Amino acid sequence: MNEEISHSSRRAAKHPTVARHGRLKKSSAWRTLLKVTASVAAVLMVSGVSVAAYAAWDLADTVQPSVTLGNEEVLEGVPDVGAIDGGVNFLLVGSDSRQGQGTGFGDPNQETAVLNDVTMLLHIAEDHTHASVISFPRDMLVDLVDCTDPETGQELWDQYDVKINTALGYGGMACVVSTVENLTGVTIPFAGVVQFLGVAGLSEAVGGVEVCVAEPIEDLYTGVFLDAGMHTLKGIDALQFLRTRHGVGDGSDLGRISNQQVFLSALARTLQSDGTFSDPVKLFSIAKAALANMQMSDSLTDPVRMVSIAAAMKNIDLAQLAFIQYPTGYTANGGAVVPTASAEVVNLALQNDTPVVFDTEQADASFASQKDETASPSPSAEPTEEPAETTEPTETADAGGETATAAPEPTAEALPSDVYGQTAADTRCSAGRTLADQ
Repeated sequence: MNEEISHSSRRAAKHPTVARHGRLKKSSAWRTLLKVTASVAAVLMVSGVSVAAYAAWDLADTVQPSVTLGNEEVLEGVPDVGAIDGGVNFLLVGSDSRQGQGTGFGDPNQETAVLNDVTMLLHIAEDHTHASVISFPRDMLVDLVDCTDPETGQELWDQYDVKINTALGYGGMACVVSTVENLTGVTIPFAGVVQFLGVAGLSEAVGGVEVCVAEPIEDLYTGVFLDAGMHTLKGIDALQFLRTRHGVGDGSDLGRISNQQVFLSALARTLQSDGTFSDPVKLFSIAKAALANMQMSDSLTDPVRMVSIAAAMKNIDLAQLAFIQYPTGYTANGGAVVPTASAEVVNLALQNDTPVVFDTEQADASFASQKDETASPSPSAEPTEEPAETTEPTETADAGGETATAAPEPTAEALPSDVYGQTAADTRCSAGRTLADQ
């Protein structure tokens, strides 16, 4: 196991952030009307009358109350027509709150909490040539700083060495964002929170996802029972597949993350193969589902901006879309995990906008998914060049007119062997776990 990052060094590496306010904004019918009208006008200019008419009919009452993150000034001047200009950092937060979810997930009054049990950061490169999805384990110890009370806007006391999944209940969406910003050193202007039924609705919007199961999955807690083989999942079935922990890997949250990466990589292959990223009607349909099923940051209440972000993914090679499990090691008592030294490699790749390459010799982990032995090798699945290959040195002139040779820049970051994950080009299977193993 790599050396754990000390508490003091993690605190010293904080990235400066601005004040954040997690207060819900009051709904305004006039503002909503203007927003939808502007969105439809933009679509009309780039996509034609039929798509504009669809957007007007389908999105008119979709915009929901939003959350201010406090860092939206970085988006000033960003166009909202076509693929978004520049890079994107979007934080997806999955809440395990039962409020408003019916009784299918337990008594909402007795079994609910407000925990961000899923925290994922999507990073799209400035030039739209690569992207990464970083999953942060729910039991990872972090510092909660720069958080405010989402009801009053008052600053909250800093919390140190607490589990990351307590951030949502402590300071709302903006607190989760500031926590990940401080951890990774990147600014995150886009965020959304989704609950159980919202995940089910989103999976219905994309038409379902076909996933591979290597060994039977049996989980009494979520009701997931799947034989080995291929399964097309959507709605509640997809939700419970993403939630299952006892039925996959080693039964830990790390195993659940690997299982979620199997689903998300299959989703990426589906969206690219059916042309969704290039189809305005399909993208607006997904945007509608997202707006109806998620609580968004202010920066994402405009459906055209959501479509613009999705359009930035259309030309990314599947081998350049990496799903990364943030590297951690267990604490002495095994009740939590902490970032390892390899986490800084992931952070630097994000900060420097560098594509990553997984170590093909990484050791098997008890929580990891399995390779699909029946899948045909994808020409995009293997890197065509050695990891961390560098470009030729370039010559520059300094202030005195002297010629100097600049250091070569790496074209990819080779991840250490303890950084687990996969690319979207890798067809992997869920490592099922039966009741006899639990």
